[in-house]
Amino acid sequence: MPALFVFDLDGTLVDSSQDLADAGNAVLEIYGRPALAREQIVSMVGDGAGELVRRLIAAGDIDAPLDEALATFLECYDQRLLATTRPYDGVFATLEALAPITRLAVLTNKPEAATFRLLEGLELRHYFSDVIGGDSPYGRKPDPRGLFALLARADVATENALMVGDSINDLLVAEAACIPMCLARYGFGYRQIPDADRLRAAHTIDAPEELIELVPLN
Repeated sequence: MPALFVFDLDGTLVDSSQDLADAGNAVLEIYGRPALAREQIVSMVGDGAGELVRRLIAAGDIDAPLDEALATFLECYDQRLLATTRPYDGVFATLEALAPITRLAVLTNKPEAATFRLLEGLELRHYFSDVIGGDSPYGRKPDPRGLFALLARADVATENALMVGDSINDLLVAEAACIPMCLARYGFGYRQIPDADRLRAAHTIDAPEELIELVPLN
C-alpha cells in the first residue's frame, strides 16, 4: 500500500471550475472586455495563477501589464474562492478511509494562501499532513521539487508513494519523480491530456472512492 498519497487540489479534490471562471470573467469585465465561456477559462487552469492570467490577457485582448492583471484576478478570485467550490462527491468518504492508514498530502499550483483558506473552509485541512502550493520556493508542477520535498518530509521512498491528479502537469511531475500516477478522469483537467499520454498512468479512476479499491484496508 502507498505510504503517501499526494493529491492535486483543483479538479481532483475540489471542483473549483465555476469560481475560477467567474473570477476570470470579472477581470475581463473590469478591463471592458466581453465574457468568455466557462469552458474556455477552465481550459486555461493548471499552471498557476500567473499563467492563467497570461492566457486570459491573450484571449481577451487585454491591454494591461501582467502584474497588474494578476493582482486584479487574485482579488476577484479571493472574493469568490468558496462561492461555489465544493469537494467532489466521494472525497470525504475516501479521505476518511485513507487517513487512518496512510499519510496524505496536497501538491497544487494554486497559491498557498488560497489553498489553505480553501482546505480549511471546506473542512478538508485536517486530513493532510503536509501541503505545498504553487508559490512555494519549490516551484510549480511539473517541477518535481515540491513532490520531492513532500517525500522527504514524510520520509517515504518514491516507490511507496502515489500521485493523484487530473492534469498533464500531475502526470509529468509524477514521472519526473518516478512515482506511480493515478489520473482522475472526473476532473476538469483530464480532457486536456492527450490520449497517448493518458495511457502512461498506472491507474485511472472515475470517482474518488475508487482510490479505496487500490489499497488493502485490512
